[in-house]
Amino acid sequence: MVVDSLDTGLRILFIGFNPSPASETSGHPYAHRSNRFYRILYESGLTPVLHAPAEHRDMRSLYGYGFTNIVARTTRRADELSTEEYAAGRQLVIEKLERYQPFIACFVGKGVYRPYARKSQFPYGFQTIPVVNSIREFVGPATSGLVRMPLTEQVAIYRQLADALEAD
Repeated sequence: MVVDSLDTGLRILFIGFNPSPASETSGHPYAHRSNRFYRILYESGLTPVLHAPAEHRDMRSLYGYGFTNIVARTTRRADELSTEEYAAGRQLVIEKLERYQPFIACFVGKGVYRPYARKSQFPYGFQTIPVVNSIREFVGPATSGLVRMPLTEQVAIYRQLADALEAD
């Protein structure tokens, strides 16, 4: 089972779709061998070393990074999630953001941010009008191996997060 990694004072809370079977089995987010999440963090400058999924809990103390999902149910693909699950997950994410107050909420995929923000059109990067006013909201591309965006483009988008942390 994948358990949230939350605490007050987080620099970034990464919010994914839901656990994959690989994540469910291992207990670690973004655990499928084709997922590029940890590689993107490293190549964008968000981590100084390439971490393995099993090290995700260490990232809270090392960097102030936490993890959660908009939906807790495990599926093979995010398109198996229902509108009702996203609506319920939206409310839970809002409650987590209000309670834990991370500096930045990073939505790992437009498909995660869309039901949360109730918007159909928005750019990657920092959002100008957040849902939770006290939180900086950032939308990055999904990191699944199914995403067709070149890795260099994904890394460039996530580099904006690293730059924001360096400027803070």
